[in-house]
Amino acid sequence: MSAPTPHRPPSTRTAVLLAVLAVAAAALVLVRADAGLTARHVTVAGVPMTEVRARPPTPGVRRPGVVIAHGFAGSAQLMRPIADTVARRGAVALLFDFAGHGANPARLPGAGPDTSAATLAADLDAAVGYLRSRPDVDPDGIVLVGHSMGAGAVTRYASGHPEIARTVAISLPDAGELSPGRPAELLLIVGGAELPAFRRAADDAVRRGAGTSRQPVVVVPGAEHISVLFAPRTHEGIAGWLPIADGTAQPRPTARLAGAALLVFAFGIGVVPLAALLLPRPATDRRSTEPPSGREPDAPAQPDSPAPPGSPAPAGDRVPFGGLLLFAMAVLAAGVGAAVAAVLPTAWLPLAVGGYVTGFLLVTGVLLVAGQRWLPGLFGASPPPSGTAAPAGRRAPARTAVAALVLTGYAVLAVALPIHLGLTSALPVGARWWLLPLVAGACLRFLLGVELVAAGRTGRHLLVVAVTVLVLTASALVGLAPGFVLLVVPLFALLLGWQAAWATVLRRYGGPRWLPAALGAALVGWPIATTLPLT
Repeated sequence: MSAPTPHRPPSTRTAVLLAVLAVAAAALVLVRADAGLTARHVTVAGVPMTEVRARPPTPGVRRPGVVIAHGFAGSAQLMRPIADTVARRGAVALLFDFAGHGANPARLPGAGPDTSAATLAADLDAAVGYLRSRPDVDPDGIVLVGHSMGAGAVTRYASGHPEIARTVAISLPDAGELSPGRPAELLLIVGGAELPAFRRAADDAVRRGAGTSRQPVVVVPGAEHISVLFAPRTHEGIAGWLPIADGTAQPRPTARLAGAALLVFAFGIGVVPLAALLLPRPATDRRSTEPPSGREPDAPAQPDSPAPPGSPAPAGDRVPFGGLLLFAMAVLAAGVGAAVAAVLPTAWLPLAVGGYVTGFLLVTGVLLVAGQRWLPGLFGASPPPSGTAAPAGRRAPARTAVAALVLTGYAVLAVALPIHLGLTSALPVGARWWLLPLVAGACLRFLLGVELVAAGRTGRHLLVVAVTVLVLTASALVGLAPGFVLLVVPLFALLLGWQAAWATVLRRYGGPRWLPAALGAALVGWPIATTLPLT
């Protein structure tokens, strides 16, 4: 039996096995997360809603009803673990998507700091009205739970509707609109690692006399703006705040996240054997190792295996300048990109925050390409020589095209499926369908620039990505970028890190330079286009 070729090393078999096991484990975890629960999807007044309960309605028995409102750039699915917790404690939970979020294709007027309170109130009122109409829900036992933007919406609503029994505000952004002493029976929850403004807002609500006398502000240690939703302390506080609870099940707030993490691992491992299967071998791999008839070989011919990560770039990818100049160029490109994106007319893109991020990535990518072309000459470095080896895409163009299509589809599944099943809504609706190619195009331009200046080296790639994330963070701190960027930068950095890992794999198996950028455009662009609010 012939030995495995360097293009398909034995490790790919292990990768396949691990990926299959991870998918099976993810399926088991996600099925168990739904165990004992039923979900009913309805649309009321154009607002998509999901009713979650642990048992069917019992004639003559009424239960508390809990309306759960997500935050800015969130969705009903992001809040599903809270619905699971209150449903298992005997309440009827109702999730819904505000305008411009999740499965709601309607636009959110003035999304951002000036979000339309009237639109949020109308959507919330539709949800409260629907839940009150359920035959097994106590109309006098309605509880409102909100996070961030949703926390502001539920506290304002409860302040003007004294019939609301109790309210929970997680990460309340501002208490300035609360009436003295309202809302009654308010529970405030804030993450210990959140931005200081959220803790100040909770303290301000207490000073205004909101009904918090029975329970001080709950500070969840170590939790930031997103992880506070999955903290056991948060779920225990909400469950304990219900008017009546007849369930004893312990909260399992991270069950869906665990399933999503297993899927991410499976897709991440699975790209190795998929790339080995689909990508054409380099031309040097196809040399025959058999000697001419009747002759013994002078030495065994060794096929050229793909270069391992971090090895010197091939002739066509020679590094034209060192790390210090690369760092300076990345800072300059990202800094100018942040400044230019702030003045570009990105508001025409109906995607809150996404317009700025799209402009930033586009301009930064263009400047990286320009810097790669012109900076070496300015600093006396020789330009990259013309390569002697044909690019991988020219060796087998049809096979490379098929590989690119399959791998790009795989990348979409790899990012959309775990996010949608375990975190938040990631399916495009309405205007998101035409926003997707625009956002992905900007991501492609940026990542092509990164691939060009990285010259096939993972360390250089990570340096440029790290600088980009830091500059984007700094631009939000100084007011160039929307402040909400600070809350999503960790997720943005994770996506770029994921893309960098996949780029390393694709380089190992001889993929053309543009292929990591194409897959990265799906990995990074899909979440931006499907999760940020439509405006």
